[in-house]
Amino acid sequence: MSAGQPPPNRRSLARRLAMQGLYQWLLNGTSPLELVKQFRGQEEGLGRADPALFEQLLNGTVEAAPALTLQLAPHLERPVHQLDPVEHAVLLLGAYELVNAPDVPWKVCVNEAVNLAKLFGAEDGYKFVNGVLDRLARDVRPAEAGRRSA
Repeated sequence: MSAGQPPPNRRSLARRLAMQGLYQWLLNGTSPLELVKQFRGQEEGLGRADPALFEQLLNGTVEAAPALTLQLAPHLERPVHQLDPVEHAVLLLGAYELVNAPDVPWKVCVNEAVNLAKLFGAEDGYKFVNGVLDRLARDVRPAEAGRRSA
């Protein structure tokens, strides 16, 4: 966290932990059930995070990953298997919320993902994440995000 920034809220912390779980899942295939146990068992555990949101995001994103990958693919400049694991985890999480959490404004979904990419990703990786999720939002939430012109 940078100086001058407020501490993350419970929902942001849940997203951060879910992204870390997704990263582990992508790298070594750890099951979501095992990841939930792991996060609950750590000394810091889920801390101030929203535990229900953490589990929903982690489990839901893993379950929906094949469909989310298909939805993300047209918006990527390279094949999914060439994505950095951090960017991949952030994109899956952001896509999951865009597709499955209509109560969360699209800009919040994108901004939360961009913040995760800034925190955990490569120096300018957040720009890539922002562009991909912005284009996806226009497809999956056209009334809210506005469909791009032809």
